[in-house]
Amino acid sequence: MRYALYFTPPKDDPLTGLAARWLGRDAFSNDSFPATGSGDISADEQRDITAEPHRYGFHATLKAPFELAASVTERDLMAVVEDFAARTPAFTLPELVLGQLGRFFALVPGALYQPLQDFAATVVKSFEPFRAALSEADIARRKPESLSEAHRNNLLRWGYPYVMDEFRFHMTLTGQVAPERQAVVHDLLRETFAAHTGRPIAISGLAVFVEEARGAPFTVHSWLPLAGAQS
Repeated sequence: MRYALYFTPPKDDPLTGLAARWLGRDAFSNDSFPATGSGDISADEQRDITAEPHRYGFHATLKAPFELAASVTERDLMAVVEDFAARTPAFTLPELVLGQLGRFFALVPGALYQPLQDFAATVVKSFEPFRAALSEADIARRKPESLSEAHRNNLLRWGYPYVMDEFRFHMTLTGQVAPERQAVVHDLLRETFAAHTGRPIAISGLAVFVEEARGAPFTVHSWLPLAGAQS
């Protein structure tokens, strides 16, 4: 089993429901939804471009999936998650926008927001004692030879390349989209998520996701409100 610490809005948040329907799966309930397609995008294409984020569920990675160190248990992890959430203040990201990172689309901050960067770094550091060291196979899967020096160092130190100064908050909406399809996918996502972009989003909780076995869908084990979060 692997665990991950992610941000996702609460279960009943309208953005959570909308993203679940787009991705075809709700990570809280593990319910599935049929792809409907829209306009120039067929249901089959929607399923194809959401296949990878479908498995992970709607989220932004804070501490990437990890196996527990041999010296700790799930109960140990959850006790620290609960304490961390209770003493870490909720805050608001000023603007969420639709972005494109390479060939995939995600909801991202309108601009770099240092409190979010600091929050993510604190999560990575705080839960590092719970992470088992990466296996040689896990390291190889990341293709370290193709990473920048900073990303490679992060992979070896923290188990994931995109942390600390290299962290970029993103809530993934698609996998790789072919260049000739990017414009139409962008337009559909802009329309689909219009009610949630160009607006602030509350960073109100910390979620523990679990992967029961390698390749299984990630599901929400627990969602803990941060201190002072509005109910």
